[in-house]
Amino acid sequence: MLSKLEQAQAKWGGASQVIDAWLDARKQLLIAYCELAGLPPYDSDERSLPALSQITQFCQQLVDYASTGHFEIYEQIVSECANDGDTLPGEKLLPQITETTDTALAFNDKYAEVNEDLELGSFDKDLSLLGQEMEVRFAIEDELLDHLYQHSQQSEAAE
Repeated sequence: MLSKLEQAQAKWGGASQVIDAWLDARKQLLIAYCELAGLPPYDSDERSLPALSQITQFCQQLVDYASTGHFEIYEQIVSECANDGDTLPGEKLLPQITETTDTALAFNDKYAEVNEDLELGSFDKDLSLLGQEMEVRFAIEDELLDHLYQHSQQSEAAE
């Protein structure tokens, strides 16, 4: 996922503040995910569950990322493209993103307020499934990013 992010930053980075902010938020979420999952370069010799505070912090980042996408970035993309009469593949893509949001929110509901009494036996499995959904989401978002990038390039050429 991190290598795909680097590719996205190389391809679309600097094209607009919206894209740069979105990619930065994605990077922060991916770093937090890798730390939580104990993935390289954050792996350790001993595999144990992360600290409860780390799980809570990750859940907050996850919800913030999903919310920002739905309530700020996607809306901005739709409005920018609509102002120019451009068609957005949002009718196809946004419902797919919503499915991944549902998975993220379910993870948050289960783990956001963890305490010592919470059974974390399925945490690794749930985190792995979340990682798969995040990868799907990022691929869909990349389609939106590409559309926004193409739109911004066409707008600059028209000026």
